[in-house]
Amino acid sequence: MREYATPLSPSLSAKLPSTGSLTDDLVTNAEQYPDVVLYSRPDTDGGWTDVTAAEFHAQVRAVAKGLIAAGVEEGDRVGLLSKTRYEWTLVDYALWYAGAVTVPIYETSSADQVQWILSDSGAVGIITETADHRSRVAQVRDTLEDLAHVWTIEDRAVEVLTALGADVDDEVLDARRAAVTPLSVATLIYTSGTTGSPKGCMLTHANFAFELGVAVHELQELFGDGDAADGQQQSTLLFLPLAHVFARIIQIGCMKARAKIGHYADVSQLLPALASFQPSFLLAVPRVFEKVFNGASQRATADGRGKIFDKAAETAIAWSRAEEAGKVGLRLRLQHALFDKLVYHKLRQALGGRCDYAISGGAPLGERLGHFFRGIGLTVLEGYGLTETTAALTVNLPDAVTIGTVGRPLPGTAVRVAEDGELLFRGGQVFTGYWNNETATRAALDDDGWFHTGDVGEIDDEGFVRITGRKKEIIVTAGGKNVAPALLEDRVRAHPLVSQCLVVGDGQPFIAALITLDPEGLESWAELNGRAFDPEALAQDPDVRTEIEAAIADANRAVSKAESIRKFEILTEDWTEEAGYVTPSMKLKRTAVMRDFADAVDALYT
Repeated sequence: MREYATPLSPSLSAKLPSTGSLTDDLVTNAEQYPDVVLYSRPDTDGGWTDVTAAEFHAQVRAVAKGLIAAGVEEGDRVGLLSKTRYEWTLVDYALWYAGAVTVPIYETSSADQVQWILSDSGAVGIITETADHRSRVAQVRDTLEDLAHVWTIEDRAVEVLTALGADVDDEVLDARRAAVTPLSVATLIYTSGTTGSPKGCMLTHANFAFELGVAVHELQELFGDGDAADGQQQSTLLFLPLAHVFARIIQIGCMKARAKIGHYADVSQLLPALASFQPSFLLAVPRVFEKVFNGASQRATADGRGKIFDKAAETAIAWSRAEEAGKVGLRLRLQHALFDKLVYHKLRQALGGRCDYAISGGAPLGERLGHFFRGIGLTVLEGYGLTETTAALTVNLPDAVTIGTVGRPLPGTAVRVAEDGELLFRGGQVFTGYWNNETATRAALDDDGWFHTGDVGEIDDEGFVRITGRKKEIIVTAGGKNVAPALLEDRVRAHPLVSQCLVVGDGQPFIAALITLDPEGLESWAELNGRAFDPEALAQDPDVRTEIEAAIADANRAVSKAESIRKFEILTEDWTEEAGYVTPSMKLKRTAVMRDFADAVDALYT
């Protein structure tokens, strides 16, 4: 049984808090750095309005008083249903200040999903963002016996709570905050779940404190220490859903390091926002990086510069690989310098011009994209973690990157490969269990504290971890060949015309795939190739099929012949979150797809 652990140094261990809560950094910043800008809110003119540490602290206290006045008690669960925005973070910290537990709900959740989470958690209240969100709660409210309050951000929830708490004494609020300990539950995050009902992961203040105590230290190049030598504060534009633990940990890490956050949820206008905000680092899921690459390629092709972009991409990848090997030749250096002026510089400017690093998580990024982005001057630090582990367990660091892996375990974290290939982890960031579900807790956490991830992977001699697939998703063909679908799916999905890919073949004589097309990429392709934008007709277009055949061939180069995709079908219907086929973090719900598209799978083998 292979195992690797990264020790926690005595100096770093001494910095991890043994008392207090996540609001301690908020109070420290307000007292010691009152004028530091912690947040920038988008205004109606396309600019940003700054919020200082002192201003944010005052607003948090005011909302927390309102929650207390409304009857929210210590340990009470309160739902938060909203897209990523400044008020999300404000309410999150206010709930912690009042000693309550935040229960995030994705803003795309259906009424049934809202009902399950509020009912299972026993939430006494919920803050929604819009009237539409409020109506979803109203549809199921008669089944929610514990739910006493519904506030709506767009109906001035912050102002309503502030007015409600005007008569609450400071001493009452401070006593409530002081009662929170590291062992207190900070949040119940319900797993988006590719199968079954979501389970509430109990994450404590200690889980977050451990995770951030080591992660912010190890990633100081990204978070900074609040006192940038060049006078420019580290910052990030937060556009991923805060209901997901990935964005949430960045929110709290920025508070700890006094890095500035801009909240921005309109992904369709992301590039103008990046240009305006100029973040120093980004976080995103692989699909975002795929779209950045594919969009740049399509724009270059449309402008008649497709061959230049393709050569620039090849050079960026070659340069990154050569740098990793320590053998960058003169010719490659000259080519790289030329394309930096022609292509790479423009791509970096499109991201705001200050980005040197990005963090990717949620799914494998793929070596090709990893090398491409490092080659253009944006090092993507791929990491690995789950909701149950308060985000990151492993991460590539600026001075220790192996592209294609998810990095080494963070300090104080150990990883083990079980006999069946499953990855097990142990560390202070591992959750305490599932809310109201002891059976699931026992299945995930063994008696020695090892968390069973359900992912299959490997550890190399230097401790770098590579994820090879999901344990439950391993396909066994009729010939007895074990196939991990994730590698093939990720490579196929990297093609600009592909939205989703489902690899199938369990018990079958060969591996096959169902493909859906990306509407944006398809529209650009149609315009460039003189076709009408008719998704159903284009799915049958021979030239489109040729493009997909190229994507399949590229994916097959990564595996043996027995593991390769032999047959595929292009579907006219995309698999979206709204349709219930992908999670908010863009993971495919394999069970739902296999259920609803069983006929299409069967047709591949008839």
